Amino acid sequence: MGLMDQINADIKKAMLAREKDKLAALRDVKSKLLLEATSGGSGEVSDAAGAKIVMKLYKQRMDTHELYTKEGREDLAADEMAQALVIKEYLPQMMSEDEIKVEVDAAIAATGASGPQDMGKVMGMLSGKLAGKADGKLIADTVKAALLK
Repeated sequence: MGLMDQINADIKKAMLAREKDKLAALRDVKSKLLLEATSGGSGEVSDAAGAKIVMKLYKQRMDTHELYTKEGREDLAADEMAQALVIKEYLPQMMSEDEIKVEVDAAIAATGASGPQDMGKVMGMLSGKLAGKADGKLIADTVKAALLK
């Protein structure tokens, strides 16, 4: 079952169970997936593109939750966290830090990077390869640490 089919099935379940927060989060995911499908012209969303969209929505919810918490708006922060937890269920399996370190070391060896000035080369190679499998900030921090050694 594809991501879009899973989202549609879960929207129906949430409607029947009257789960307001879950329904709002799922409708937002479906909306973004439909926008992506129609913008490409093919009417389909690849698994990689779908994973990227879900990851972006999850990060947005977490950032907004943090912002609301800092501002003392616990009511809004709770809504954002509830939606983030729903979206998190659709995230692909993320790589562990050890797996990322192995990929970073391989990329450094392949590009012949020798210092921080070569970070762009390494990140360019890893960005496409690890898209949707690992957080970009974690990849960048790992690359930076490895190049500073």
